[in-house]
Amino acid sequence: MDAMLDTITFLGKFLYYFVESLAYKIIPRGKKNIAGEIVLITGAGSGLGRLLALHFASHGAILVLWDINEEGNMETCRLAKEKGDVKVFVYKCDCSNRLEVYRVADQVRKEVGDVTILINNAGVVTGKLFLNIPDHMVERSFLVNALSHFWTCKTFLPAMIKNNHGHLVCISSVAGLTGTNRLSDYSASKFAAFGLAESLFLELTMRKKTDIKTTIICPYFIKTGMFKGCQTKYPLLLPLLEQEYVAKRVFDAILEEQVYVMIPKFIYFALILKQIISPKMMIALGEYLGADTCMSSFQGRENANELQAETEAPVAQAANVGTE
Repeated sequence: MDAMLDTITFLGKFLYYFVESLAYKIIPRGKKNIAGEIVLITGAGSGLGRLLALHFASHGAILVLWDINEEGNMETCRLAKEKGDVKVFVYKCDCSNRLEVYRVADQVRKEVGDVTILINNAGVVTGKLFLNIPDHMVERSFLVNALSHFWTCKTFLPAMIKNNHGHLVCISSVAGLTGTNRLSDYSASKFAAFGLAESLFLELTMRKKTDIKTTIICPYFIKTGMFKGCQTKYPLLLPLLEQEYVAKRVFDAILEEQVYVMIPKFIYFALILKQIISPKMMIALGEYLGADTCMSSFQGRENANELQAETEAPVAQAANVGTE
């Protein structure tokens, strides 16, 4: 009887949520009000981080900008204040350094308050063949792209849980959903970031903390210095993404409290196809789409400060020697 009751309950919930998801596709979701929310963005000194800061500034949020690049971070602050009467707090933080993250987080709590929207945007990319990646660069990729998410979430999530209010945003990547040629360390670290974000989403749901939202962003390559030199074979299917387009998609996803966002939408189809075709068919598809050559002319950032100024999609800067 228990199994039958469980099955009936499951089918009822499944059908209800299926209808609900269809309704959301037809009827646009209402967007939440973020005025007064304390929004912390890592890698805020340029690229995606900067553009997101400007979107939040336009809607009355209180901004907390983290970046290892002080000059870029101050420029983001200046641009944000041009949006009106905006409160902006700027901090230098190397997100790859656990103790520094905790130290600066304590400073934020004392000077600003409890963060209610956390956007983990910092990241780095190496772009080398696996055997050509120095050990320290492998470690850096994981420190910035994945482990920094642990430190920021561990320090800001307790207050969100206490108040049952908050939003965790993970800027992962398409490379965090499927292995990518010449991006082994980047792809592995982005898989880790995606896994952490999804696990937290499930954990918070099981704990009935349903007013703490999770948004996981997985974009294709973005037109930034971080992925300078990358190419796409068929732009209509897999275009190199414009920074402002991605920033707007991410911002809207946060306001609409979407959980999974893949950019462009072709990625949804490609991921389903990956599960049902053979590995050789998958490789043939990858070659057709140019996945085998997209990183062949990769140049990336040319100095340490630039490297840490970007994130997966656009830019993020809060790493040690470089960032995504």
